[in-house]
Amino acid sequence: MTLLVFDSGIGGLGVVRAVRELAPEEPLIYLGDTGFFPYGQKPDEILLPHIVALMGRAVAALAPRAVVVACNTASTIALPALRASLGVPVVGCVPPIKPAARASHSRTIGVLATAATVRRPYLSGLIAEFAQGCRVLSLGTPALAELAERKFRGERVAVGEIIAPLFAQPGGGEIDAIALGCTHYTFLLPEFMAERPDISWHDPAMPVARQTLRVAAHVPATRSAHSGTAFFTGAPVNPALLAPFGFRRAETCQW
Repeated sequence: MTLLVFDSGIGGLGVVRAVRELAPEEPLIYLGDTGFFPYGQKPDEILLPHIVALMGRAVAALAPRAVVVACNTASTIALPALRASLGVPVVGCVPPIKPAARASHSRTIGVLATAATVRRPYLSGLIAEFAQGCRVLSLGTPALAELAERKFRGERVAVGEIIAPLFAQPGGGEIDAIALGCTHYTFLLPEFMAERPDISWHDPAMPVARQTLRVAAHVPATRSAHSGTAFFTGAPVNPALLAPFGFRRAETCQW
């Protein structure tokens, strides 16, 4: 058995890259729900049963030893249901509010996420727990995840106009740390940093990778016949783009 990393698209590959950095030989399978992308604008009553059903089929077909939900939107809505139904350990992904709050000197931090993540009580709970004494300004937009998908496929992209509304809010000029609340945004970090080099940017990929390996350490490891394969519910991603992440094959889900 191996680890299954799941995302709505290519965003979870940032977590894969972090896992590979920490544990190069860890056997991985990837599942991108590209046929249902994007998640951020879909209502909870559609997303929740879809995610639970898809992951149930994936675990039955692939028999992973653990599942990594490398998607903030899916994590904020489906983690309890997935942990109750899948029968294997499930690692989630949350916006890195805590490190952003710790890094802020102005005590004003920003959160960039999908609209679905921004509106959920889960985010409010993280802010209440880990950002006490901070002013937290959020921007929920579907545009950045879609931009990350385009960049991954080779397009040149710009983020300035999309993130400008975050700083245009009252107090936005004081933001000195930003939590990225979507794993897709990992692939836009160079653009974010070039646009606002004065900001401390916080990406969830490495913390999720560390937690994944902590969980995996308690589960016996064997190599699956599916290890090294990336599955997609829509058209497969070009395998040449997946090779740097350690995937040799790209296939459309047949389950």
